[in-house]
Amino acid sequence: MNLANAITLSRFPILFVIVLLLYAPFPGSRMTAFLLYLVSGFSDWLDGYVARRSGSVSNFGKFMDALSDKILVLGLFAALLTLKIVPSYYLFPVLLILGREFFVTGIRLVAISRNIVIAAEKSGKIKTIFQMVSVGSFICSEAITFDFKLICPNTWLVCAPYLSAAFYYFGYTLFVIATVCAVESGIRYTIKYRWLFSVS
Repeated sequence: MNLANAITLSRFPILFVIVLLLYAPFPGSRMTAFLLYLVSGFSDWLDGYVARRSGSVSNFGKFMDALSDKILVLGLFAALLTLKIVPSYYLFPVLLILGREFFVTGIRLVAISRNIVIAAEKSGKIKTIFQMVSVGSFICSEAITFDFKLICPNTWLVCAPYLSAAFYYFGYTLFVIATVCAVESGIRYTIKYRWLFSVS
């Protein structure tokens, strides 16, 4: 265990705190969840930076960095669906993304069994960025809708609904792009590493 890996693993408890805040009824809970989400996104860059600067890059860190991103994003998508922050028809693309993530993780595990570590590729990183910004946009939209209405009820109707809608549809657009990227990168991984399943 080193500092970089500790930063990576911190995204697991942050996920649960964010979900609890999204369920909380008090004013400011959603905005606090959004700020924590920004912290988790920053930690995704920070762990790699610390690992490179300290010379502590490890196979464990590479694997857990990719895995923690997937768990954070998919866990929050599940929470957004449960809370009806996003409509139920999002379930199919979320399941599609979930299937892709399990499949690629399976490829990585097969590779690890042969002492090969598959680091995240550029297409997968781009997909993750779209997913993370999409989730952040949905949380921000909910924060504006929920918190602003409770804190400033007299001025809420002036601009908040339009701002909330702007963040929501921005997140929706990125979510569609992320789903397409997930399918494309899943196919790319399958083609590139298909030899792993034919090696005895």
